[in-house]
Amino acid sequence: MTSRLALLLCWVLPIAAMAEDYEPLRQQSVPPPNERVFVNTEGGARVTTAVPSAEEVADIFGARLYRRNIQPVWVQVENLGEQVLWFLPAGLDSGYFTPIETSYRLQNRIPLLNLNRDINEAVYRRSMGVKVDPGTVRSGYIFTRLDQGTKSFNVDVFSPTESYTMTFFVPVPGLRVDHYNVDWDTLYAPGELRDVSLDELHAEIAAMPCCVTDKKGENLGDPLNIVIVGDLTDAYYGFMRAGWDETETIYGGSLWRTLKSTLSGSEYRYSPVSALYVFGRAQDVALQKARSSIDERNHLRLWMTPLRYAGKPVWIGQISRDIGVRFTKKTITTHKIDPNVDETREYLLEDLAYAQSLQGFGYIPGVGAAAFDEPRGNLTGDPYFTDGRRILLLVSSEPVDIGELTRIRFGAEP
Repeated sequence: MTSRLALLLCWVLPIAAMAEDYEPLRQQSVPPPNERVFVNTEGGARVTTAVPSAEEVADIFGARLYRRNIQPVWVQVENLGEQVLWFLPAGLDSGYFTPIETSYRLQNRIPLLNLNRDINEAVYRRSMGVKVDPGTVRSGYIFTRLDQGTKSFNVDVFSPTESYTMTFFVPVPGLRVDHYNVDWDTLYAPGELRDVSLDELHAEIAAMPCCVTDKKGENLGDPLNIVIVGDLTDAYYGFMRAGWDETETIYGGSLWRTLKSTLSGSEYRYSPVSALYVFGRAQDVALQKARSSIDERNHLRLWMTPLRYAGKPVWIGQISRDIGVRFTKKTITTHKIDPNVDETREYLLEDLAYAQSLQGFGYIPGVGAAAFDEPRGNLTGDPYFTDGRRILLLVSSEPVDIGELTRIRFGAEP
């Protein structure tokens, strides 16, 4: 038994034993009424998960938990082995709400008209237990903090001799995500797609435009300083694991939330980004990592290219760090970016590596150098300086140990 597993079992087994005192109250819980059910099997455990939408939660619990920042996640653990399994809810969300805490919030804040029994018992009976005996199935809800769009989480299960960690990415209706509108199958005609070798990839990427443009393609903006290699799911799940959020489309609701966040200085994890252009079209995907407020965030845009390397799509993109807001004549207000765009580029490398979302990286020219004392400007007039390189990132949807990260070198590069 590893020291890590032994330490975890020393912590969880006494808690599990106490939880058994309350087991008679629990009952097997049926999955939410949707088809967004995901199954993963590892060793002696089969785990099934589903996340109900806000409306489905209201029907299940008779209350609008999403409005209280509570998002129930349904988990089912099937014990296929001969040893007891223990499920750890903190692995799913370290800040989860207990069942009684959840019911307390409901009782004191909103009326419950659809539950005909004591709310404490009603919520508790639907919650997930921690002990799963051999040959049995345990299911129920964990009351997590709210994540809109795609819900990403781990399910950790332990036996006295084994441990299993399974990662899930579950789409949840309700957020108008920008990349949902992209028709990936028709983005390029079959004849436009090209498989390239590593050397050809280097040459093709180096020859691509230096920067994004405005809609007319007349004015240059932020540098195209990142290249991603990976399937849509590789890129998507890799960034989700690193804590990046999807971006809402621009419409009345998202603009209103953006305004409120700007006035209050609060965080808006899914705030929309403006359209920038490459290949004559706006970004295919926009992702962001919120910081303390809407004025401070890291955000990136990606465009799928017609290139394929090792059978996987190649994306070119732009990343920048918002450090504040300033006034402009053209757009009234705009985000001010950190002029050291290379710093933000390297942050992405570190972020994905620490999240175990990265297989390899390298550098390719193409942006064109701009010195600190002779910076270039983007479309809103913000200056930036750079060494002129793009970072190539091979992303992975499966965890990759940081010690296995590969440096990709081209030609005579040291």
